[in-house]
Amino acid sequence: MENVVLIVHLFLALALIGAVLMQRSEGGGLGMGGGGGVSGRAAATALGKVTWILAIAFIITSISLTIIAAQKSSSGSVIDRLGDITAPEPAEEETGSDTLLPPAEGDDAPLVPSAD
Repeated sequence: MENVVLIVHLFLALALIGAVLMQRSEGGGLGMGGGGGVSGRAAATALGKVTWILAIAFIITSISLTIIAAQKSSSGSVIDRLGDITAPEPAEEETGSDTLLPPAEGDDAPLVPSAD
């Protein structure tokens, strides 16, 4: 389900970019320099109406993807999942004939295995 909504979202984004780029520029970047700026009437051209429809659909798919992602992550936070990981226990020291004893005091002999 998420993949279908994501693909629709991608196509809506591309269509919205195309619709905005095809519209006629009304000059005066950011509404400056005459030209009336924002008027109170709705978009009169067919391309303007298509742009509004695509924008509304894009917002709906964005919200849908957010809801789907929130439902998938409802199992807990990342910190909670990190708490489940346990550290490996240290290896137990083996005792027996492999244990080396230090030489006797004043003895220059090498380390020798213990006689347990």
